[in-house]
Amino acid sequence: MNIQEMRRTPAGYFTTRWGLPEYTDWIDESMSWKENCYIGDWSFLWERRFRGPDALKLFSDTSVNSFAKFDINQSKHVIHTTEQGKVIAEGILTRLGDDEFMLFGRGTFWVDYKLRHGTYNATSQVDDWFNFQVSGPKALAVVEKASGQNLRDIKFMRNGNITINGRDVLALRQGMAGEPGFELQGPTEYAAEIYDAILKAGEEFGIRRLGGRAAFINHLEACFPTIVTDYLPAIFHDEMKEYLAEFKAAMPGFASTFNIAGSFEADDVSAWYRSPVELGWAKNIKFDHDFIGREALEHEVANPKRVMRTLVWNPDDVVDVYASLFRKDRPYHFMEMPRDQRGFMYADKVVQNGVEVGVSTSRGYSYYFREMLSLCTISVEKSEPGTQVDVVWGNPGEPQKTVRATVAPAPYKEDHRRVDLAKF
Repeated sequence: MNIQEMRRTPAGYFTTRWGLPEYTDWIDESMSWKENCYIGDWSFLWERRFRGPDALKLFSDTSVNSFAKFDINQSKHVIHTTEQGKVIAEGILTRLGDDEFMLFGRGTFWVDYKLRHGTYNATSQVDDWFNFQVSGPKALAVVEKASGQNLRDIKFMRNGNITINGRDVLALRQGMAGEPGFELQGPTEYAAEIYDAILKAGEEFGIRRLGGRAAFINHLEACFPTIVTDYLPAIFHDEMKEYLAEFKAAMPGFASTFNIAGSFEADDVSAWYRSPVELGWAKNIKFDHDFIGREALEHEVANPKRVMRTLVWNPDDVVDVYASLFRKDRPYHFMEMPRDQRGFMYADKVVQNGVEVGVSTSRGYSYYFREMLSLCTISVEKSEPGTQVDVVWGNPGEPQKTVRATVAPAPYKEDHRRVDLAKF
């Protein structure tokens, strides 16, 4: 796939995967994880169940993570890389038993591919689970009311076995909004009644349904880089052509379309790849085992070139982009509010004194902060919070606007995921 093909308009809108674009409105919904809580539907994620005595070795061989300690009912954010240390996919892996695991995310295709082309004593099968995310300061109260159980002893990235409406549900404590939260998982056949039970329990706590327009603002504020939004999967080179063919054949059309936009330009698609270090996941990389990409990542961890930060965009420059719509000359490229909805990887050049120092992605408006923010993979030398840089806004060949920006920490919003629930 060449670069020009990736700049074409993708088919479909990603918001359809989360239900409606809005339920109340995106501003109200984006405040829910600061003031009360939301329920979001991530049931579109692929899940695959792996079983067998070699299943853990399979994950160890294909993930940067350590599995020296991995308890039953524990979950890990697992990351899969190429030999060059670039991310293929990532997801959440849960250990259900001694030799039984459930993996959520696009990594299901890669790990299953390595299983089928290897000699592992293990099996895998597609599963069909719902996955409802309940996050925010009132999330604990809502899930406790729906289940009638005390969940305060569930530690971060651990799972509790609870009952809602007489149905067995797995409750993973996590927090993709940077707040206390649970992912509620179970067989799809009773998804609707669990969803309704959570909404009913949440009425007194001001629960909101999270629509597609606001869905990724929490990823931006809490710094959770996302495939296709912040990086392209590292699968477009000759050494991955067999896997790419299988991957695209297995995926629905909307999920196998990869499109780019923004001012960033390069001659090779690998410029849109990222390593775990560049995405802020260096802490997940453990060298206590052999895995695909280990050698490349050993060098990068020892001498990182780029890291993940937040950029705060200058409000006057942002306002000028919108003001250009009312001038007679050709306006700047429109900044969708609160963020782009079309499934592009928007990648914009970040420069300082005319020299490129990084790439901005996930540009979005945070109503909570009243600021336009983005994530940024930026040179280590320019990564100190407070550093002034410029973002080039606008596709190549269109009018472009230089937007001043300030480097800030990532995550930008204070992280409350690991709070002691016993104190609630």
